[in-house]
Amino acid sequence: MPDPEQVTTGRSGATVVRQAGAYRKESATDDLLGEAGRLMWLRAHGIPAAEVLECGPGLLVTAEVPGRPADDEWPPAARDRVVDALAELTRALHALPVADCPFDRRLDVTVPAALAADVDLDDLDDERAGWSRDRLVAELLATRPADEDLVVCHGDLTTQNVLIDPATLTVSGVIDAGRLGVSDRWQDLAVMTRELADDLGEDAAARYLRGCGVEPDPAKQAFYRLLDEFF
Repeated sequence: MPDPEQVTTGRSGATVVRQAGAYRKESATDDLLGEAGRLMWLRAHGIPAAEVLECGPGLLVTAEVPGRPADDEWPPAARDRVVDALAELTRALHALPVADCPFDRRLDVTVPAALAADVDLDDLDDERAGWSRDRLVAELLATRPADEDLVVCHGDLTTQNVLIDPATLTVSGVIDAGRLGVSDRWQDLAVMTRELADDLGEDAAARYLRGCGVEPDPAKQAFYRLLDEFF
C-alpha cells in the first residue's frame, strides 16, 4: 500500500490525506457529517459527486474521483470545452429541485454565519487587499441583495472542486460539497467566473455565463464574491 499523501490544496482548515484511492478528511470544526449528507444527496440526484465510504463526527472518507481538476493546465484547443463542461455542470446543479433540497444556504443563514466567522485578512481577493474586517462587514451589509434567485448551489464552485475527464473533457465529479444548499445562483456563478477570469481570462468567464444561460449581474457578482471572503 502506498504511503499516505498529505493534501495541501484548498482553503479548508481540515486535515486531508490521500491513500489507496481514497481521501480521508478530519476536522474538529467542519461539519463533515453534513458534507457527507450533501455528497450523498447529490449522487442520489444524478450529479457525479465523490462517493462517501465512511463518515462520523469529525471524519469523512471519500473515494477518489477520477480525472484532473478543472484548474489544471489544459492545451489551448481543450480550454473552451473545459469551460463548456463547467457550464453544463452548473446548469445541471441549478436545475435540481429546490423543494427537495434539505440544505439551506439562503442569505438569512449565510450572512449571520459570515458575521460570526474569522476572516483571513491575508487571503483576500486583490480588489480587497488591505481591507479591515470592519470594512468587509460594512460592505457586506450595505450591498446585500434585496432578492434571491434560488436554486441548488454547490456553494464552493471553484475550478479545484470540479474534476474533468481528460479523454472526453466532460465533468467526472465534484468534491468539497460542505456548502451545498439552496441559495441564489450567483453564489456559484460569482465564484466560478472569478476563477475562470483568473485562470483563462475574461473571455472564458463570459463564455461560461453564456453557457449557463445567464446575463451578467455585476451587483450580485460583487456581493457573492465578497461573501466568499468570509468562508
